[in-house]
Amino acid sequence: MHERLLKMIEFGDAFIALPGGFDTLEEIFQIVSWAQLNIHQKPIGVLNVNGFFDSLLSFLDHAVEQKFITQSA
Repeated sequence: MHERLLKMIEFGDAFIALPGGFDTLEEIFQIVSWAQLNIHQKPIGVLNVNGFFDSLLSFLDHAVEQKFITQSA
């Protein structure tokens, strides 16, 4: 997986997560973590088809409110 993400960083202009399973979640959070570490500065997004990511986005909002992560993350 690590090699695949490195290729995505090397050749991609942005990152967008489509609805998926554990691998999708792992990849999107790895990309976000690498952005925090300044490994890349590329846009990151999720395609929230039929509210698929609503619960995840609510959880992330809650984590920001509780000051576990920052809004800029």
